[in-house]
Amino acid sequence: MALACGVRSCPNICRRGRIHLCLLSALALLFLFVVVLDAWLPQANEGIASLERRASLPARLPLSSHSFTIIMQSYNRTDLLLKLLNHYQAVPHLHKVIVVWNSLGEKVPQDLWESLGPHPAPVVFKEQSVNRMRNRLQPFQEIETEAILMLDDDTLISTPDLVFAFSVWKQFPDQIVGFVPRKHVTAASGVHSYGSFELRASEATSGDVYSMVLIGAAFFHRRYLEKFQQLPSRVHQLIDETQNCDDIAMNFLVAKHTGKPAGIFVKPVDMRNLEKDASSGYTGMWHRAEHLLQRSYCLNQLAAIFGSMPLRHSDIMVSQFGFPNYANHKSKI
Repeated sequence: MALACGVRSCPNICRRGRIHLCLLSALALLFLFVVVLDAWLPQANEGIASLERRASLPARLPLSSHSFTIIMQSYNRTDLLLKLLNHYQAVPHLHKVIVVWNSLGEKVPQDLWESLGPHPAPVVFKEQSVNRMRNRLQPFQEIETEAILMLDDDTLISTPDLVFAFSVWKQFPDQIVGFVPRKHVTAASGVHSYGSFELRASEATSGDVYSMVLIGAAFFHRRYLEKFQQLPSRVHQLIDETQNCDDIAMNFLVAKHTGKPAGIFVKPVDMRNLEKDASSGYTGMWHRAEHLLQRSYCLNQLAAIFGSMPLRHSDIMVSQFGFPNYANHKSKI
């Protein structure tokens, strides 16, 4: 009888055990919730000021790889600048525009621009204290994207061209991807000359090659803005003395860093120079008689500073109508 009674009482004991286990689990979860809530909520002595500071802290987000930032340096062409800003606002994937304002003593047109808003993408004007060519190569804190699209303030590139070039850059993010190729030729004496496709080496046969892609109409990674600041001071001095060659220096930097050709040439379908549309009548520095001589001079000076010639030639041209193709502009096809 006693044994039978003990057997019948076992289920009750088990039920009591499960109830105790459930209670312990519930208490543990409640304790964990209180700990997490205590860590998340401000402390009693934190104060209103601390709460406001916490609320004002920006979210730390990774750099966006799905959009790009335009950097455009402007000098004495306000009317043309506004026209180009309006054009580029319509480009997909544009995150922000940074205008490097080199027009010393002239009012920044930010109030005018904002008064005609709203605009799809924000425009930030960075007023400079000294008119330097290399001002545009600063790693501005407003940059929130991996990709930089650097544009001259007299260059209009169609939206389809930019969208296509951005897609190409995402395949080659460690190189400059742009629309204006240039080349260097080295003589038997070791002296370098700068030019465009018309410049031919003595051993050249057919087809065209290039060794640089100019950054005045090109995509590149923002890390190169930081690396540019780390170049020897002699590089910066050379650019300041000539008010030229910052784009050549950037090609040297990329080629040296990657061991590849500095750039990828994308053939544009619709790209225009609007220099003549500027009411100021100001013409670009490339019109100066000494421009090409200066750039050949820079090639040789930079090769001496870098200790070698890092630029490599390429004949690849990426086109929306044939991907890829060869940069043979003299072809009859």
